[in-house]
Order: sequence, then structure tokens, then C-alpha cells
Amino acid sequence: MTLPVLDHDAASRARDRQADLTKPRGSLGALEDVVAKMAAIQGRARPRSRPATALIAASDHAVTKHGVSAYPAEVTRAMIDNLARGGAAASVMCASLGVPLVVLDVGVAAPRVPPQREGRRVLRDEVADEALGDLREARAVSPDDAVRVRRAATDAVNAIDELAVLVLGEIGIGNTTAAAAVVSALLDLPPERTVGPGTGLDDEGIVRKRAVVRDAVAALGSDRDPWSVLARVGGRDLLAMAAAAHAAMQRRAVVLADGYVVAASMLALSRAVPDLGARVVFGHCSAEPAHRMVLEQLGARPLLDLGMRLGEASGALAALPLLDLACALHEGMATFAEAAVPDRE
Repeated sequence: MTLPVLDHDAASRARDRQADLTKPRGSLGALEDVVAKMAAIQGRARPRSRPATALIAASDHAVTKHGVSAYPAEVTRAMIDNLARGGAAASVMCASLGVPLVVLDVGVAAPRVPPQREGRRVLRDEVADEALGDLREARAVSPDDAVRVRRAATDAVNAIDELAVLVLGEIGIGNTTAAAAVVSALLDLPPERTVGPGTGLDDEGIVRKRAVVRDAVAALGSDRDPWSVLARVGGRDLLAMAAAAHAAMQRRAVVLADGYVVAASMLALSRAVPDLGARVVFGHCSAEPAHRMVLEQLGARPLLDLGMRLGEASGALAALPLLDLACALHEGMATFAEAAVPDRE
């Protein structure tokens, strides 16, 4: 489906306003750049950072049986419960920022949808009950399930009443292995370049993880269709994030992306959306070693670099106040004419 054209006139008018505000030109740096980017996405010379909603895609990964994670797969279910109860980092950050949190469960075992709390919802799609495949064999998600996951993610985004910014994150033990496989396949890189410690693997675990990624890319063969790559060597969470981002773009919402796993999903989506770098704001650069490389491939400048590696949209949520401030400054500062201050070049 064709996306709305980026509004370069709105971006130009935003830059003109920035140049006329009571400050030296360019003195707010990335805060000026992100306003112009948001203006082009939203089609508004005075863009908005609110209302914002955080969406976290959740799924298990059968690849965990190969010893690629420091934590068991059951942690994913426990973390969904923690997110719903309000005890997870993302829950606390969303509450502090006044941002609704939606967890989209597209493949977590032992289903138990926790009680829905104000501002926090867990959506469990029917596809979550279907069996997971092993990405090591390039069979992570069946074609039929992939279609259903994409539909579920699109529906979840379209169900949000008002949306200026979609904060996008994930949770799923084993998904940094999936991200590494996607990046290795799409950038034709060996696993030594794409595999990191994830949740804290030791050296032996990293060796196992590299072997899994190497086998996955070999099993993929010559298939480089982005949606197929996400399904076969990625997973339901990566598929859901790509579909959710695409749905948000359809609505002219800014996508504020989290860490390495989200970036891998956006890398795949960029093969279908060539100007994706102009449509997504990357909240931070994580401590996962290959994340910076993927951001460079996308031509992206992250807003923060804090050594974070938690996932669950935490880095993107940490960056949301910067969007708030950028928009507030853009809207609220006086121009030189309004303040009767001589223009300073």
C-alpha cells in the first residue's frame, strides 16, 4: 500500500520558523532537525509529539532451545505480566510520561492475559496459539501465520484513536538472535559482525549464537524478500513491528524506534519503504554492538546514546521527552520580531 508523500513544504516552513526564533541559527542542533523531520512526516509546519502510544510486540522464539540466551523462554510471559501490573521499566516510564502502553502478544506460550489496567493493555492475537518454528531452519513463521501477524499489528495501530507518535518496542527471549539473522541476511554479513551478547551471554553462548545465525542464513538461501526474511529467520515480534510501523506511517504518525531488534525490523521494512530513514526517528543507540552499524545503514542519527540494552521500548521512551521539548520550543519560543530582539546570524 502506498504511503503518504512526505511533506517537504511543511518541513521547509518548520525550518524557516526555527531560523526566525530568538536563538542563533542551528543552536538547538538535533532538536531543530527532528522538528523538521516530524513536520514532513505529519504534514504540519508545527508538528506534535502528543498524543503518543507505546506498542510492544511480544513473542517467544523456538531458537532458545539452542542455548542462545542467558534466560529461559518463560521469562517473556513473566515480563508481559510484569508490564501489565506496572512493575516493568516500560510500565513505569509510560506512567511517568503519561503514555498509554499496548502489549501485542503474537506468540507467547502459557497464555494468561493479565487484568487490564488503566493506561496498560495486553492484546493477544489468535495467531499466538499457533506453533512456532525454528529460525535456524529458516522456518520461524509460516506464510499463513505471517499474514495474520501483520494484520494483527496493523489492526492494533489502527485501533488507537489519536496518534502523533508511535513508540515502538519489543520483548521476547531469543529475539536478538532473530535480529542478528535478519541483519546478516539483508546486509550479507557474517554473524561475527551481527551477533552480540543480548541479555548477557558468555563467550561460549556467543559462539553458539553465531552458529545458529550462520545456519539460519544458509537455510534461507537466496530469498531476500524483506517480509519473507522477517518471517523465516526473524519472528512474529519482528514482523509485527514492521507492520505496526507501516500502519503508523499510513496515519502520518512519527515512529519512534527502540533498540537493535526494532532496528533490524526497520532495516527489513526499508527494503519496501526506501525513504524509511526519513519516516522513523530512532530513539537511541543501544549497547548491542551491531546496532550502531544498522543505524548507519539506515542513515539514522539516534537521539540518545546511554549504553542501554533493556529493550521493551525503554530507550525510545527515554527519548520521547526530547520530542516533547523540541515541539514545545518550536511552538512556544518567540520570533525575533515578536521579542523585538535584533536578529543574530
